Amino acid sequence: MRTATVTAEPSTTPTAELDDFDALTQRYQRELLAHCYRMSGSVHEAEDLVQETLLRAWKASADFQGRSSVRTWLYRIATNVCLTNLEGRPRRPLPTGLGATESDVRDPLDAQPEIPWLEPIPDTAVQVEEKDTIRLAFVAALQHLPARQRAVLILRDVLRWSAAEVADALDTTSAAVNSALQRAHAQLDKQQLDADQVTSSLTDTQEQLLSEYVEAFWNKDIDRIVMLLTAEATWEMPPYTGWYHGAANIGVLIDTKCPGGHHDMPMIRTEANGQPAFGLYMRTRDGDFEPFHMQVLQLDGERVEHVSAFFGREVFARFGLPDRLPADYRD
Repeated sequence: MRTATVTAEPSTTPTAELDDFDALTQRYQRELLAHCYRMSGSVHEAEDLVQETLLRAWKASADFQGRSSVRTWLYRIATNVCLTNLEGRPRRPLPTGLGATESDVRDPLDAQPEIPWLEPIPDTAVQVEEKDTIRLAFVAALQHLPARQRAVLILRDVLRWSAAEVADALDTTSAAVNSALQRAHAQLDKQQLDADQVTSSLTDTQEQLLSEYVEAFWNKDIDRIVMLLTAEATWEMPPYTGWYHGAANIGVLIDTKCPGGHHDMPMIRTEANGQPAFGLYMRTRDGDFEPFHMQVLQLDGERVEHVSAFFGREVFARFGLPDRLPADYRD
């Protein structure tokens, strides 16, 4: 994982920044949301955590003495708010993180909506310097870490704080911080994250790939969908616990388990977790289209390597996508 470039501080004295709390909120809210999302894996929880952070900061603003920047002070509050919130809570996984082997496409789908699944986040909701610090695979990998290790890794590797700064924020020692960071790195190494899979912009060839991907689903052209996937592609779709490996298996899954047919599944493009994403709609008996699932894609060169599909109308609402599409949407 590449480390992020730290956002420049406003050109004012730290204490003066607190004089206009509304402006301060606007300045830091989106990057604090990214921070709380990395910690929690949940968009709605992160939103609540940011609000709690800002409330605590407002109440404590009179005691702020400017020994650090306001930004650092806010991150310190946010981190401890997150740690308190995470006490006793289960991690938020994706199906590939449950520890089970790949699923057989012939088996029935097993939905487990009671599991607190990892959620995708709209790119427009957050401010990050490096896309790989918000991508789905990285946030999913963070969920394998105990909360304090998670905090240490984010503060050290993403925000680039010193061990002493992290120790001060977490009320511990630099030695303990370095030890926690080493253990966190060892765990993340097992996830085999590759920073080269995330780019700041897509090539013309990749954009063409995505256009063909949309058309393949619209036509339910299984052979074409399979061709657009890497041979070792992975497909997962919480709240279903199974995950599927290999382009051919994924083709069978879509062919046999996806209820839509020819010209039943239009898509709308969006961006999630620094990755291309699509809201896929399904034709209803009335002829129009309703939300089905949100696909977040990870590309490998000119093919799709990983698809995480998230069900629920609330996902579409979070991304600002329509609650319904007219029958003639693709005419």
